[in-house]
Amino acid sequence: MEFTSFLVSVENHIATVSFNRPDKANSLHEVAWEEMPQVFRQLHDNSDVRVIVLQGEGKHFCAGIDLATLMNLQRFNTISCEGRKREALRKFIFKLQRAISSIEDCRKPVLAAIHGACVGGAVDIVAACDIRYCSSDAYFSIKEIDLGLVADIGTLQRLPKILQPGMVAELAYTGRNVDGREAAEIGLCNRVYEDKDALYAGVHEVAKTIASKSPLCIRGTKEMLLYTRDHTVAESLNYMTAWNASMLFSNDLMEAFAANMEKRTPKFEG
Repeated sequence: MEFTSFLVSVENHIATVSFNRPDKANSLHEVAWEEMPQVFRQLHDNSDVRVIVLQGEGKHFCAGIDLATLMNLQRFNTISCEGRKREALRKFIFKLQRAISSIEDCRKPVLAAIHGACVGGAVDIVAACDIRYCSSDAYFSIKEIDLGLVADIGTLQRLPKILQPGMVAELAYTGRNVDGREAAEIGLCNRVYEDKDALYAGVHEVAKTIASKSPLCIRGTKEMLLYTRDHTVAESLNYMTAWNASMLFSNDLMEAFAANMEKRTPKFEG
């Protein structure tokens, strides 16, 4: 898989995806927004991949949307019809939203390994990941408020399902930085590591554990967690019965039981 804005590699069922514009603090220009859904769709369909680690090359995880891309929104002002102008802008916002939603739509768990800056659109991105970890030098900011914008591509929709709503409101209204230690304290990240090397080693160890489990059950667990987030307990339990009635009697179930009885590591299909 060759991309200009991302590095993608797969080893031992773990895909590592790296933002690859280190000279621009991994800010996302229009090419990156085009490539992001392509990356996660390909990994979604790759049966060799069981878990994904998302990280950033260089000094920072990701500085969000590239300012040149924001400034280029002025091109919509060349459209003389006000209705068509607004329609084109809305289409562009949908495009960014869909790029981030491709992380959530990917049936493999996505673990964010965050160091340095994670600001603006990058917060939208990590909010769509399944699990977040950071290094002590990491900092997070819902920066849109300082640019005269309302965060519009996922932060205000997903973070209230992750953090206490009052904390989300404080961060969204002020745009202040949250360091790695505070990120762990408020539940934005599961764990804070001493530095980037320790972060990557720790996150890949978690990924290794996930990759050793039944891929079918991991995919089902992600689907259930996302469904439950957006539905009532009763609706979620009902959907759970449908999933298990469809998937329960799998080769993975028999292999897990056999491995447990034989005291060996199970070997699962993709």
